Amino acid sequence: MAQSTRTVPAGTPTNVTQKHTKGGIGESTLRPDGTLKVTGEFAYSSDMWHEDMLWGQTLRSTVAHAEIVSIDISEALAMPGVYSVLTYDDLPAEMKNYGLEIQDTPVLANGRVRHHGEPVALVAADHPETARRAAAKIKIDYKELPLVTDEASAIAPDAPLIHPGRDDHHAGHVPHPNIVHRQPIVRGNAAEAAKRADVIVTGEYTFGMQDQAFLGPESGLAVPSEDGGVDLYVATQWLHSDLQQIAPVLGLPPEKVRMTLSGVGGAFGGREDISMQIHACLLALATNKPVKIVYNRFESFFGHVHRHPAKLYYEHGATKDGKLTHMKCKIVLDGGAYASASPAVVGNASSLSVGPYVIDDVDIEAIALYSNNPPCGAMRGFGAVQACFAYEAQMDKLAAKLGMDPVEFRQLNAMEMGTIMPTGQVVDSPAPVAELLRRVKARPLPPERQWETAGEGADVRALPGGLSNTTHGEGVVRGVGYAVGIKNVGFSEGFDDYSTARVRLEVINGEPVAMVHTAMAEVGQGGVTVHAQIARTELGVTQVTIHPADTQVGSAGSTSASRQTYMTGGAVKNTCEAVREAVLEIGRRKNGSYHPAWATAELLLEGGKVVTDGGEVLAELADILEGEDAIDLELEFRHRPTVPFDLKTGQGNGHVQYTFAAHRAVVEVDTELGLVKVVELATAQDVGKALNMLSVVGQIQGGTTQGLGVAIMEEIIVDPKTAKVRNPSFTDYLIPTILDTPTIPVDVLELADPNAPYGLRGMGEAPTLSSTPAVLAAIRQATGLELNKTPIRPEALTGTL
Repeated sequence: MAQSTRTVPAGTPTNVTQKHTKGGIGESTLRPDGTLKVTGEFAYSSDMWHEDMLWGQTLRSTVAHAEIVSIDISEALAMPGVYSVLTYDDLPAEMKNYGLEIQDTPVLANGRVRHHGEPVALVAADHPETARRAAAKIKIDYKELPLVTDEASAIAPDAPLIHPGRDDHHAGHVPHPNIVHRQPIVRGNAAEAAKRADVIVTGEYTFGMQDQAFLGPESGLAVPSEDGGVDLYVATQWLHSDLQQIAPVLGLPPEKVRMTLSGVGGAFGGREDISMQIHACLLALATNKPVKIVYNRFESFFGHVHRHPAKLYYEHGATKDGKLTHMKCKIVLDGGAYASASPAVVGNASSLSVGPYVIDDVDIEAIALYSNNPPCGAMRGFGAVQACFAYEAQMDKLAAKLGMDPVEFRQLNAMEMGTIMPTGQVVDSPAPVAELLRRVKARPLPPERQWETAGEGADVRALPGGLSNTTHGEGVVRGVGYAVGIKNVGFSEGFDDYSTARVRLEVINGEPVAMVHTAMAEVGQGGVTVHAQIARTELGVTQVTIHPADTQVGSAGSTSASRQTYMTGGAVKNTCEAVREAVLEIGRRKNGSYHPAWATAELLLEGGKVVTDGGEVLAELADILEGEDAIDLELEFRHRPTVPFDLKTGQGNGHVQYTFAAHRAVVEVDTELGLVKVVELATAQDVGKALNMLSVVGQIQGGTTQGLGVAIMEEIIVDPKTAKVRNPSFTDYLIPTILDTPTIPVDVLELADPNAPYGLRGMGEAPTLSSTPAVLAAIRQATGLELNKTPIRPEALTGTL
């Protein structure tokens, strides 16, 4: 069991009124769905069933770039049990594309496929096997086209255009049509500052394509309704964004597409984009029957976007006493065939490319490319992960060249509250970068290798190679590495980021009960737990019901960008405060003449009672509400505004909040076989205010493990000659298991952000940033190798590349 430590430094404001209703914020209340998930009783989207439903199947392209010469569906339609076969020509509306930011993704391929696995046709049948066999009978004649697979082939003067004639608001500032988005950031004069540097280091870094690897495959159920609309039950990350993309291509008004969140088996960004939603609705409307679609694992690898692979080119300079002078970098992200979230990922990668350090003179450029590789978009860390991998390797290079301790070098250059970011934005909340590093370094190291004392009695599970029994300690060396990262919280660059909450308070069977209704997608982050805790805290009730998430309430935004506790939690808090004020108004009307405190004191709701701030009980909440209509309010919450980054200089207050995490990795490396065992990944993180410490620690440990995965094992392999995915399965795409996951001690700081609800700081993504470079730094220290590519494979450690 991993340890956790909670620290609130003396004199630190927590920006929260402490209240005393059981199960409120600050307590580690248990998840309402936890037991059901552990026992296997929880209903995920793939478990949904309708009595007379059909099964949908998607036919996907077997090539990466080609014209579709012809499609023959006759054999598929002739099969018994097949109800419908749809291609692009059968789409009902004039709008046939969708997309998160740029509507460039066709619902079904329109005369051309741009990546391996692109949807071409749909089948609905009375049995999933019938649907699968019918799809296999569809005959497609492809005429293959030249491929674009990397930066050189994408921006060559004669490069094939992935989207000929593209016309969108991003195209005006990019030098080539195959560049989705470009964001430069220029501050100071990096070229001039380089002259003051006593040492300069450069590096070229390669970051592999990572999959979100959620365990619950894409799935959903579409049910046609009597009004000509459709009800869709689906696992997603953003109900209202899905709705905005689905309704136009169905040719329906939004009110006729009713969406309800079904059980989500993980997300990590992979469910922000549309997968099977539109396809299921099309088949349901075409057949007038409910249609269920469930991807198998193979199809899931083609059904969602992945983390952008990247090439990163960095230059840093420093004076002989260790102060950073300048930074230059170019970040090239491969966005694949369609835009997805690439423009926003570019914004994050560029604006956070310096890391949590003070550098006044920078010259930065980040671009995302169109290619014939699989589409890439949102994944936990969202552009900051790739940048952190590179800038932290650079910090180690500089420290080594200067003969300085790598932690002390980072602390010397660490940003703090008041630091000006490369975008010109002032960091106006705590930025405890040096303290986080101090904490992970000060933690005791795990015991030395056990086989030095246990000899042949060593537990091989603790050694590189594990149960494969490849070593008993021969050729194994230990390494220790450090890293720290910075991540933004919430949607940025002028996006109208808001969330909505409806709260209802009434007396049921003599007891006050609150109901919280939002459209927040619960994907495992624990929002359903926190929302109940907020309602208990603000309304002083113990009974709180969480209404299922759907589109019958206003948008909650996406469950991404570490924003939901901040944004939808903020919406729940604000709405509860309004409900509380309505309760007090009723109390003043009913009882104000009997006690002057109703008019003069600050009143709170605690433990089912109305009390003064001095603790005097004025009334029972149930008595106040008895005989009254339910109080039912719906309000929106917005964070402070942001602005787009200038497209020439990158200047602008583009982010809402910053969050920080640091890691220390301890690894054992078998230098003969190239095997790595991560022994410990200690982390320290500032979360502003831990609304639920159990959930916070779980999120930090989970994000740390995902960073570990991309450090040593996770990568989608795309054949550069064919642009086909070579490992779309959990047999060949490896993710950490319990045997790969080390002890993850967690040190939590709570330094309140005065601009945030309860002073909290979004924290779900930050641990994914620094865990990867910490592991790489430890492996470098153990082996003496430069290791500029992730994930690290055995051949890179044994010199057999």
